[in-house]
Amino acid sequence: MATYVLIVDDEPSIAMSLEFIMEKQGYETQVVGDGAEALQRIEKAPPDVVLLDVMLPTYDGFEVCRRIREREEWADLKVLMVTAKGREEDVKRGLALGANGYVTKPFAIKDVVAKVEGLLT
Repeated sequence: MATYVLIVDDEPSIAMSLEFIMEKQGYETQVVGDGAEALQRIEKAPPDVVLLDVMLPTYDGFEVCRRIREREEWADLKVLMVTAKGREEDVKRGLALGANGYVTKPFAIKDVVAKVEGLLT
């Protein structure tokens, strides 16, 4: 069974880039554009990894991460924040809320791939 990556980003060009990158690596992907939809998708079919933007409609990425970490059954779900919010306090906040990693935009493809692979090993 292929590793499933949920991409949560409301910017179509970024979402398409991440989807292309992840599928090229052999991952199964799904893309959603807001925080509420992300939580609904996770509820239906928990992914192995969530690539999570911070600036989203409905619930921002910090709130989505917090809600993921509240759920015991999602404890093994890996969350990689992929966002333009790169100030030190943003990174600290994301990690404190339970993100497993943090990548700032613009990102290098190899960095995202390496982080995802690192989370899965």
